Amino acid sequence: MTITHEAATEILPDAVCWQLLRESVVGRLAVIVDRQPDIFPVNHVVDHGTIVFRSGTGTKVFASLHQVVAFECDGYDPAKGSAWSVVVHGVAADIHETNEALRAMTLPLFPWQTGPKPRFIRIEPTEISGRRILVAGGVTA
Repeated sequence: MTITHEAATEILPDAVCWQLLRESVVGRLAVIVDRQPDIFPVNHVVDHGTIVFRSGTGTKVFASLHQVVAFECDGYDPAKGSAWSVVVHGVAADIHETNEALRAMTLPLFPWQTGPKPRFIRIEPTEISGRRILVAGGVTA
């Protein structure tokens, strides 16, 4: 882990980034909609070095498919007074091949919102980065 002197920022190695993504309950998908950035909260799972989420058909899916996207998770540890953020850049694609779709259906990925969520979307990462910072006055021991 690398610690920079600017505001005690710790640059996280890829393995730590993936572990934090696995432990996260919700992340944010950033896409471009009508030439404007937009962000959608999604629950997700890490699957063999990719991010998978379920969705209905709509703006989020149409804006993400075969496009460059960003996916972000973050958290705060009050005992340590630190916050972290992980960002994955990549390309999103529908999971539609039969074997891959059947395997995706076995992932522990359950929609939070009622209604049909028949689409499984996979983000193939091109880059992952993460950092942890000490929060000024953040320790609540």
